[in-house]
Amino acid sequence: MRLLAVLAVLIVIAPLDAAFAQLADTGNFHIVWEVKNRFRLFRNEVDFLHQVAASRGDGVLAAERRLEQASGGLGWAKDVVANLCVDDYGNLLQTCDRDGVKESYLTPRDYPIGVAISGPVPQGATCAWSFDDGSGPLRQMNAACDAEVRVRVPYGRTTVATVDIPLGDGTAQRAVTEISVRDLLIAGLGDSIAAGEGDPDQAVKLEGGFCFRRFGGGQYYRPGRAGFTGDSSCENGPASEATERDWTHHGARWMSPPCHRSLYSYQVRTALALAIEQPHAAVTFLPLACTGASIEAGMFNGQSFDDCPATVGTCSGTAPAQLTELKNIMEEVHKQEPQRQLDMILLTIGANDINFAGMVANVIVDALTERLILGRGGGIISVQDAADALQNKLPQQFARLRAALKPYVGGNLSRVVFVSYPNPAMQAPGKPCPGGRDGLDIHPAFSANAERLRQAADFVDNKFLPTIKALATCDGPKVCQNPLTDRMTFVDSHQTEFERHGMCVHAASDPVFDRKCFSQDGKSFATDLVAAAEDPLVCSIPAGDYLPYASRARWIRTANDSYFTAMTYPQGIPATLRPTDIHDALWGVLSAVYGGAVHPTAEGYAAMADAALPATRVVLGLPQPPSVSVEPLPPPAPASGSPEAPTVSPPAPAPPVLTPAPAPAPLVIAPSPTP
Repeated sequence: MRLLAVLAVLIVIAPLDAAFAQLADTGNFHIVWEVKNRFRLFRNEVDFLHQVAASRGDGVLAAERRLEQASGGLGWAKDVVANLCVDDYGNLLQTCDRDGVKESYLTPRDYPIGVAISGPVPQGATCAWSFDDGSGPLRQMNAACDAEVRVRVPYGRTTVATVDIPLGDGTAQRAVTEISVRDLLIAGLGDSIAAGEGDPDQAVKLEGGFCFRRFGGGQYYRPGRAGFTGDSSCENGPASEATERDWTHHGARWMSPPCHRSLYSYQVRTALALAIEQPHAAVTFLPLACTGASIEAGMFNGQSFDDCPATVGTCSGTAPAQLTELKNIMEEVHKQEPQRQLDMILLTIGANDINFAGMVANVIVDALTERLILGRGGGIISVQDAADALQNKLPQQFARLRAALKPYVGGNLSRVVFVSYPNPAMQAPGKPCPGGRDGLDIHPAFSANAERLRQAADFVDNKFLPTIKALATCDGPKVCQNPLTDRMTFVDSHQTEFERHGMCVHAASDPVFDRKCFSQDGKSFATDLVAAAEDPLVCSIPAGDYLPYASRARWIRTANDSYFTAMTYPQGIPATLRPTDIHDALWGVLSAVYGGAVHPTAEGYAAMADAALPATRVVLGLPQPPSVSVEPLPPPAPASGSPEAPTVSPPAPAPPVLTPAPAPAPLVIAPSPTP
């Protein structure tokens, strides 16, 4: 945001002589300042301004809805994902070109700052600025009194900003302030819910018909990836390498393809919201969460890639253990600042330790052949299997994780904010979804068994979620060795709202495509193979009209949503299960669920961020945000980097307008609450 917009609100519109007289009487000036482009994962300031303009102090969910309305339901992140401080695989760049300046991402030497004068400055007057950071000669410049001045101030030192304002009678008034940037180092760890699974930064685009085979014989058609030029029928043999590259090129795009990490994740949205509301802080976010991660395979050990960058075609590899990545990052940080620790960790983990996905498959896979095949590979488990893992495996793994995280947060796990899971299968408080094919007819074998669904929903509410809470908060005998330092900050206030927004919830305000093309009785797709080859949908609306990020009553992706949003062909599956070609029967199953079925939508993740924010402010000792109002959204960033900003900024078109921020309160890490 530009501080010039602040001044536009505060300048008194009056004759110049009257303004001079008022100044002489009151001397009502002070310097306001903010860190520019302070969410440091963004390369371009315009992307940050776009987020600021959508934020009106009423929460992340409200901002998300404004952004998606502005994007026409296609998603705001598609315009940002190419302009991040990460490489094609989602790894953080050591050096990032941000607004034309090469910065060390982990240990920046300085920060871009905008300063301006608050008060009725004389129009047309020139003010004299000086900046003293104690490391050399003063930096001095003259600028129009009503202009924002941009400087870079060093990390770890206080810069004294001084401005002399002419009063029109031959005298001048001086205003002075201290500029000290707090860099918040925040790590995001965990599994698919932490990563943002279900919501690719750029959704797949679908068109035409694409053939899948069935286990045991037969075939069916569903929409294919738009732009794919290869064979969409099942009649020929395996696709060539060039065809598979073309197929991959037209897939969804993720901030980190191997981990299905997304800008829509609650962790990114929480860190971004902190940057928006705290003008005197920079946020250096470390996105490390990975879909499919468990404590053993994911946190302590590596895991196979889930997907490939669209630019490389086929790939294979192992995503490093998140704790190994964190260790390496902090070693780099300690080279510059040996005593520095993480300010906060955002964490969600545990569902994969009990094979939650296998329990979901047990609910939605109804055809006998598919159940047998998936069951042999451990892809289907019962509620009792999950309960056994919850009791016998997860507590020991969680204790191990607690011990590993402690050194990164100064021995006090209250600085780990554990954001719990929502129950995806509820339609109202105490009322699970009814079962059936609603949202699941993307695959002929899918249909939610009502009794198995009821059992799973009851297990999640009454066993899984309470156990996760007890482990994180040390609420129980012998759960923690020292509850005073082992207790994490726990967030679960979003769970009540999710009970009204489960995967089976509908509303008259849902998108037209959903209401007309996704049949609640499981008859969304044509069964005639000749007709389906051209257009698999029964409705007359093209598959490409699906709006992946439009507002919906459901905050959980159905299997239909997952296919129409991501249509993922996962790479990280055992070689023994790898399909022979892109029309293989196994791809038909996996493409419908591996893109994030039974995961939150962007609205759901935004609601989780809203729940997390109050806890993060307490942990970080941050003041409440200033009140905010905005003008229309600025345009999204171009694909290439922006030129470096000038020292004195001219007025920007339609900037967001902020009230001046109060002086920052002392920043204190909150102690762990006594259990």
